[in-house]
Amino acid sequence: MIPMLEPMMSEIREEAVITKRVLDRVPADKLSWRPHPKSISLGQLALHIASVPSSLSKIVPLEEFEANPANFDPPAPKNIEEIHTAFEQGVRAAEDCLNCMSEQAARGNWRLSVKGKQVLTKPRVGVVRSIMMNHLYHHRGQLSVYLRLLEVPVPVIYGRSADESPFG
Repeated sequence: MIPMLEPMMSEIREEAVITKRVLDRVPADKLSWRPHPKSISLGQLALHIASVPSSLSKIVPLEEFEANPANFDPPAPKNIEEIHTAFEQGVRAAEDCLNCMSEQAARGNWRLSVKGKQVLTKPRVGVVRSIMMNHLYHHRGQLSVYLRLLEVPVPVIYGRSADESPFG
């Protein structure tokens, strides 16, 4: 692995443990629950979070990714096992992607287009940070709110929650 990606790989591994802890709290019998009619369901949100690492491994190696706005409605999982399997496989795929990335590729520009129009260009390493990592953290925060609304104990994420303390 190239040195510039080593801190990111460590972060991915650390955050995967935290994300798994949150995904483990998703109640299997509430996957279709929504906090609001405009919100996606608990299952859709959990599967979206679980799929972010896999998405990274598929789109980051590309030179350009054409986003289809019609595809922004995440699928609903069939069951809780689908969420856990997607996350485990996705984290492995993201690690493999970073392990195989050359420094030239990491520093190289990546482009995002919508309807044929380029909307973003940034170094691939920045895409890993924003699309994979920051995106994952954003949605994981949403999931913690869903859990709170469902009265599911929210696990420790970066420090104590109202339900748990990392200090025992």
